[in-house]
Amino acid sequence: QVQLVESGGGLVQPGGSLRLSCAASGRTFSSYVMGWFRQAPGKEREFVAAISRGGGTTGYVDSVKGRFTISRDNAKNTVYLQMNSLKPEDTGVYYCAASTAQYYTVHSGEYNYWGQGTQVTVSS
Repeated sequence: QVQLVESGGGLVQPGGSLRLSCAASGRTFSSYVMGWFRQAPGKEREFVAAISRGGGTTGYVDSVKGRFTISRDNAKNTVYLQMNSLKPEDTGVYYCAASTAQYYTVHSGEYNYWGQGTQVTVSS
Protein backbone atom coordinates (compact mmCIF):
# COMPACT_ATOMS: atom_id res chain seq x y z
CA GLN A 1 0.00 0.00 0.00
CA VAL A 2 1.25 3.47 -0.90
CA GLN A 3 -0.17 6.80 0.19
CA LEU A 4 0.61 9.83 -1.92
CA VAL A 5 0.36 13.48 -0.88
CA GLU A 6 0.84 16.28 -3.40
CA SER A 7 1.85 19.84 -2.62
CA GLY A 8 3.09 22.95 -4.39
CA GLY A 9 0.07 23.98 -6.41
CA GLY A 10 -1.25 27.51 -6.53
CA LEU A 11 -2.03 30.54 -8.67
CA VAL A 12 0.65 31.72 -11.09
CA GLN A 13 0.77 34.17 -13.97
CA PRO A 14 1.34 32.98 -17.54
CA GLY A 15 5.05 32.43 -18.09
CA GLY A 16 5.64 31.65 -14.45
CA SER A 17 6.87 28.50 -12.74
CA LEU A 18 5.72 26.07 -10.08
CA ARG A 19 7.27 22.98 -8.58
CA LEU A 20 4.93 20.20 -7.49
CA SER A 21 6.01 17.59 -4.98
CA CYS A 22 4.50 14.22 -4.16
CA ALA A 23 5.54 12.51 -0.96
CA ALA A 24 4.97 8.77 -0.72
CA SER A 25 4.60 6.62 2.37
CA GLY A 26 6.14 3.19 2.70
CA ARG A 27 9.57 1.69 2.17
CA THR A 28 9.13 0.46 -1.41
CA PHE A 29 8.87 3.78 -3.25
CA SER A 30 11.72 2.86 -5.58
CA SER A 31 9.76 -0.14 -6.86
CA TYR A 32 7.05 2.06 -8.39
CA VAL A 33 6.86 3.85 -11.68
CA MET A 34 5.61 7.35 -10.86
CA GLY A 35 3.43 9.60 -12.94
CA TRP A 36 1.71 12.96 -12.98
CA PHE A 37 -1.75 13.44 -14.48
CA ARG A 38 -4.01 16.50 -14.66
CA GLN A 39 -7.68 17.21 -15.08
CA ALA A 40 -9.03 20.50 -16.35
CA PRO A 41 -12.62 21.57 -15.65
CA GLY A 42 -15.01 19.70 -17.89
CA LYS A 43 -12.28 17.50 -19.34
CA GLU A 44 -11.02 13.99 -18.78
CA ARG A 45 -7.91 13.28 -16.77
CA GLU A 46 -4.84 13.26 -18.99
CA PHE A 47 -1.28 11.98 -18.71
CA VAL A 48 1.37 14.64 -18.15
CA ALA A 49 4.65 12.89 -17.30
CA ALA A 50 6.09 9.67 -15.95
CA ILE A 51 9.41 8.41 -14.65
CA SER A 52 10.86 4.93 -14.36
CA ARG A 53 11.67 3.31 -11.04
CA GLY A 54 15.33 4.26 -11.11
CA GLY A 55 14.69 7.67 -12.66
CA GLY A 56 16.65 7.00 -15.82
CA THR A 57 13.72 7.15 -18.21
CA THR A 58 11.07 9.84 -18.47
CA GLY A 59 8.15 10.55 -20.77
CA TYR A 60 5.92 13.56 -21.39
CA VAL A 61 2.77 14.52 -23.21
CA ASP A 62 3.68 16.61 -26.25
CA SER A 63 2.06 19.78 -24.90
CA VAL A 64 4.51 20.03 -21.97
CA LYS A 65 7.74 18.82 -23.58
CA GLY A 66 10.53 21.33 -23.06
CA ARG A 67 8.60 23.09 -20.29
CA PHE A 68 8.00 20.44 -17.60
CA THR A 69 10.53 18.14 -15.95
CA ILE A 70 9.72 15.12 -13.82
CA SER A 71 12.28 13.83 -11.34
CA ARG A 72 12.41 11.64 -8.26
CA ASP A 73 14.46 11.24 -5.12
CA ASN A 74 14.10 7.66 -3.95
CA ALA A 75 15.95 8.41 -0.72
CA LYS A 76 13.25 10.95 0.15
CA ASN A 77 10.31 8.96 -1.28
CA THR A 78 9.39 11.98 -3.36
CA VAL A 79 8.62 12.71 -6.99
CA TYR A 80 8.65 16.23 -8.41
CA LEU A 81 7.20 18.06 -11.38
CA GLN A 82 9.00 21.28 -12.29
CA MET A 83 6.71 23.38 -14.46
CA ASN A 84 8.14 26.34 -16.36
CA SER A 85 6.68 28.73 -18.94
CA LEU A 86 3.20 27.95 -17.68
CA LYS A 87 0.22 28.62 -19.90
CA PRO A 88 -3.48 29.09 -19.06
CA GLU A 89 -4.18 25.71 -20.67
CA ASP A 90 -2.01 24.08 -17.98
CA THR A 91 -4.70 24.94 -15.43
CA GLY A 92 -6.20 21.96 -13.64
CA VAL A 93 -5.94 19.59 -10.72
CA TYR A 94 -2.63 17.74 -10.82
CA TYR A 95 -2.50 14.19 -9.48
CA CYS A 96 0.47 12.07 -8.53
CA ALA A 97 0.18 8.33 -9.15
CA ALA A 98 2.18 5.16 -8.55
CA SER A 99 2.28 2.10 -10.79
CA THR A 100 3.61 -1.42 -10.37
CA ALA A 101 4.25 -1.58 -14.12
CA GLN A 102 7.67 -2.78 -15.20
CA TYR A 103 8.32 0.30 -17.32
CA TYR A 104 7.02 3.82 -17.31
CA THR A 105 3.47 4.02 -18.63
CA VAL A 106 1.14 6.76 -19.85
CA HIS A 107 -2.05 4.82 -19.18
CA SER A 108 -3.98 5.88 -16.09
CA GLY A 109 -5.49 2.41 -15.77
CA GLU A 110 -2.03 1.00 -15.03
CA TYR A 111 -1.55 3.22 -11.99
CA ASN A 112 -2.54 1.56 -8.73
CA TYR A 113 -2.36 4.44 -6.24
CA TRP A 114 -3.38 8.09 -6.51
CA GLY A 115 -2.98 11.23 -4.48
CA GLN A 116 -5.78 13.64 -3.68
CA GLY A 117 -4.59 16.24 -6.19
CA THR A 118 -3.33 19.80 -6.03
CA GLN A 119 -4.84 22.75 -7.89
CA VAL A 120 -2.75 24.67 -10.42
CA THR A 121 -4.25 27.84 -11.85
CA VAL A 122 -2.45 29.84 -14.53
CA SER A 123 -4.08 33.21 -14.96
CA SER A 124 -3.26 36.89 -15.14
